[in-house]
Amino acid sequence: MQLNFGSYHIIPIHPKDGWTICNYCVANEDRLKRYFPKTLEQNLTPDLSNIFAAKKAKQFEAKKEFLFTIKENETNILVGLVYIKEIDWNKKQGEFAYSIDYNFEGKGIMTEAINKLSEYAFETLGLETLQIIVHKTNIASLKVAENNNFTWIKTLNNEFTPPGENPLHMELYELYNEIE
Repeated sequence: MQLNFGSYHIIPIHPKDGWTICNYCVANEDRLKRYFPKTLEQNLTPDLSNIFAAKKAKQFEAKKEFLFTIKENETNILVGLVYIKEIDWNKKQGEFAYSIDYNFEGKGIMTEAINKLSEYAFETLGLETLQIIVHKTNIASLKVAENNNFTWIKTLNNEFTPPGENPLHMELYELYNEIE
């Protein structure tokens, strides 16, 4: 499975992605440490990243969690990660979590990636509700939700606790599969 848009493509995590994920996480450590601390801590060395990539590929195959990589077509450089996580197959619901390399922010890449992966989640996975949970100060992530027609639902009190910080209130956005 490969989803193409512009100069980029989205593919499922592959066990051999360890090195590239390690490089991505180390280069973007400041961006990841607050909202992706677990991903960061599992990818601080190539050995850890190889274990991470193999584990995530198995979770993908088992349909427990889906991790996708966004890569530049020409160079195959890893520019972003997108999770579909917290999947509830009974409710047919999943949550997006995403990050983009600091060199590629502000170019609309994540907006387009979430658009493509929303279609994939609805059409291929059969999900009916997609969520994005974001802090109100993360303007770029709020724009990704809004640009993809996610609707603000409510504020989730004390929803997420970054390392060494007090719990944060987070904003819940949802997108529904419009069955015609």
